[in-house]
Amino acid sequence: MKVSLKDIVKYLLTIGITVLLLWFAFRGISWDDMMDGFARCNWWWIAASMAVGWAVVVSRGCRWRLMMQPISAELTRLECYDAYNVCYLANLAVPRSGELVRCAMLARTGKISFQQAAGSMALERTWDLLSAFLIGLGMVLFTRFGTFLLDDMWKPFAESLSFNAVWLVVGLCALLGVSIWAIFHFRNRYAFVRKIWDFLAGLGGGIRAGFAMKHKIPFFLHTVFIWVMYWLQVLFVIYAFPDMQQLNASDAFFVMMVGSLGWIVPVQGGFGAYHFLVAMALVPVYGIEQHTGLIFATISHESQILQMLVCGIVSLITFFLIWGRRRNLL
Repeated sequence: MKVSLKDIVKYLLTIGITVLLLWFAFRGISWDDMMDGFARCNWWWIAASMAVGWAVVVSRGCRWRLMMQPISAELTRLECYDAYNVCYLANLAVPRSGELVRCAMLARTGKISFQQAAGSMALERTWDLLSAFLIGLGMVLFTRFGTFLLDDMWKPFAESLSFNAVWLVVGLCALLGVSIWAIFHFRNRYAFVRKIWDFLAGLGGGIRAGFAMKHKIPFFLHTVFIWVMYWLQVLFVIYAFPDMQQLNASDAFFVMMVGSLGWIVPVQGGFGAYHFLVAMALVPVYGIEQHTGLIFATISHESQILQMLVCGIVSLITFFLIWGRRRNLL
């Protein structure tokens, strides 16, 4: 695969952002305090958190398969599970590449096209965003999460801009609208625009198939299960730390939502962003010491990364071993 200068610059930029965020998060933290915090951690609870993270991937693979069954009933749960694991593995190397990788993996089976897989993926991510929005809205209205978002995140960002932040939102919406109009208007005039249109049409086919799925109740139950498991991941890590025992189950929801913002930042595996945001939330909101918040964020994040690495490597091997055997039989 040909690597362009733009790709190299983009990759170096994400690494630079990661290093900068890690420096902001860990500056002034004593290494002895970190080691002492790790030593007092209950690793059985961390192992339970990692097991819960694995259960999330299993459920996500099964849910994704349900969405694609109207297109291809031949896809197996194992293929979708392996593709999801490798998706997370790819994201650790190149941010946001995993979504394309998992669609490409299923396309290699010959049971579904890349565009159809991408369409179902787009619908799945849309549903995830809707679910996160509804959970976040409830927390904004009824918990400390709203105060944190407004006072500690949005206001400093808006004040740092040299113009009204509303115009930024308006400009982005206008740009999106113009882009959609241009693609539709020039789809039959230019070859590259036609390719974009055909790709979007394939996405639309995958999305329509997702809405046509027969097993809507299992899809909904998987979605609920996934978010409950995300919550348990955080709660189990809280149980692992003696210095975090003032936090309860509802506080775990708050930390879960703040942590999810760290995973959204386009850096490899949320490194730096997750640590910075979680520590920034725990210190002012709960009065937890900086080094304690960072120890918590580090163990929480790195345990998830370890689970992604192990499961991703295993799935990468098993997928291509099984696919290779099938290809030889054809």
